[in-house]
Amino acid sequence: MALWKCNIKARIRLEFHFHRATGNLNDFVQFVIISNESLHEPMYILLCMHCINGLYGTAGFYPKFLTDLLSASQVISYRGCLFQAFVIYSFVCSDTSILTALAYDRYVAICLPLQYHSVMTKKRVYSLVSLSWLTPFCIFAINIVLTARLKFCGNNIQRLFCQNWMIVKLACPGTNTVINNIFALGTMSIYVVHWLFVVWTYVYIFKTCARSKEERAKFIQTCVTHIISLITLFVIVVSDVMHVRFTSDALPLSFQNFSSLVLVLIPPLMNPLLYGFKLTKIRKRMFVLLLLRREVPVPP
Repeated sequence: MALWKCNIKARIRLEFHFHRATGNLNDFVQFVIISNESLHEPMYILLCMHCINGLYGTAGFYPKFLTDLLSASQVISYRGCLFQAFVIYSFVCSDTSILTALAYDRYVAICLPLQYHSVMTKKRVYSLVSLSWLTPFCIFAINIVLTARLKFCGNNIQRLFCQNWMIVKLACPGTNTVINNIFALGTMSIYVVHWLFVVWTYVYIFKTCARSKEERAKFIQTCVTHIISLITLFVIVVSDVMHVRFTSDALPLSFQNFSSLVLVLIPPLMNPLLYGFKLTKIRKRMFVLLLLRREVPVPP
């Protein structure tokens, strides 16, 4: 029993520090961008929104998860479960939309450089940010309303957090879930279009970079981090969707938990690290701030 308690304390400490590191990194990148007027450009504004969205997603997972580690039983209220599913799925879809907006920004910057400032105006950037958040919120609000109308006969979700489709699967036999399936497929179709648009933008970016050494340098400097974020999110989301929708429950519980966990752990932690260390303007200002925070000895 003493060993079990020790292990639980170690897990709580680890998760707390992980959550703190994620929050601090995202806050730091946001502060660097907001506090420097030279970074008030479309790409950096979108990156700042990306970090804010990462904090939003972790806020839907970590508090409840840390509470579960401290509790002998892992339970959540019906409304709390619906709310958590809404937060986590809207976070993932907002991430997809923001990355799509970043792909469009890089397409205009590299393929249409002379038109960049006339196309990527502040008004357009704020419209892209608003759509990136409001669209997922509206879509998943409808998803949650459709789920809430169902009658449930089960109450056991074998996941570390609530997922809308897992909740729907708890509906009583004979309950009509056709509308839920149709709307879920419609939602997936919207974000498949997002990914296809990203592929389209990068096809043209690659073509442009193949003709110009200068554009290749710009691509390496600003697009590599974006591509890594895109690929990571794509692999995680597709794996999660395939796992939730089609995988047998016979898989080990530890594997099921891990596949769910990476969805809310990896992108929020990885993205600020990528942007902070790869993008020169952000990296330089981060180092300046870190040096300024060091205590300077005062001469006697």
